Amino acid sequence: MAYRNLRESPQLVSEVLRHFAALLRSEAELAKGELKEKAASAGTGLACLAAAAILALAGLHVLAAALVAWIATAGLSPGLAALLVGGVLIAAAACLLAAARARLNGKALLPTRTIRSVQRDAASIKEATHDRH
Repeated sequence: MAYRNLRESPQLVSEVLRHFAALLRSEAELAKGELKEKAASAGTGLACLAAAAILALAGLHVLAAALVAWIATAGLSPGLAALLVGGVLIAAAACLLAAARARLNGKALLPTRTIRSVQRDAASIKEATHDRH
């Protein structure tokens, strides 16, 4: 086993610290970029949630009008049509709500690429330290 000159030790430690700092900076930049992407996705999810709320409100109004028309006319034709329209609006709101929930869950917002990159870096560092012993 070849031993290095002890005078090189401070330089080696300095180089390792410099590489480690650069690694931390690059991982922080990666995390920042990924979190920006996730925030944009969350914004889209919130927009879907707002649209779902508006459609649900409109659907409830139509359903209420349909119920009133149905009770008033007992002929069912105008009320049944209004119930059909209200049901379609509620179904659309349910679809938007499902899309919003998919974009806003905790797992979808995790910076997964950054986590994988940090895990690879940690494994590389661990492997490099085991190779020296």
